[in-house]
Amino acid sequence: MGQGQVVAVSRHAGHDFSKTNQESIALIVGEGVAGDAHRGRTVQHRSRVAKDPSQPNLRQVHLIHAELFGELRAGGFDVAPGALGENVTTRGLDLLALPTGSRLRIGADAIVEVTGLRNPCRQIDGFQPGLMAAVLDRDAAGGLVRKAGVMAIVLAAGEIRPGDPIEVTLPPAPYRPLVPV
Repeated sequence: MGQGQVVAVSRHAGHDFSKTNQESIALIVGEGVAGDAHRGRTVQHRSRVAKDPSQPNLRQVHLIHAELFGELRAGGFDVAPGALGENVTTRGLDLLALPTGSRLRIGADAIVEVTGLRNPCRQIDGFQPGLMAAVLDRDAAGGLVRKAGVMAIVLAAGEIRPGDPIEVTLPPAPYRPLVPV
């Protein structure tokens, strides 16, 4: 499926919408990004905690393709790495086309497994009005396309930084398409 590259890495200790770009971030097995509000073995997103705090955290690491930012800027939105709450901004990978269970080796040691799509929430319109509609689309059959990135869990720890390569390993066939997690 090819190779991509890390454009930016971000984290934020609070439950704010955007995350701050960093020189590097550390991934912790089964938990997520060190120093990030969404790190944990069980759900950390406030809406999910309110429903059932014992659910496993399938949203430990949020990845977005930088190509989306160009598309959004062309639509008049001001977005940059970390602005949409992602931990890892990538280039050169069609993240949305990956099947569930795809593994991404990022840098020398870190490995994450893609669990599903990020389902954009209403907070995105609070960041910039109209942005929610801009990260949603329809495919040729009329199905909803969520373009706000993918979520993953950490399988192997490691430090990652901008410029690191990303190598994709697909799961065994038959492939399961990504669904919101």
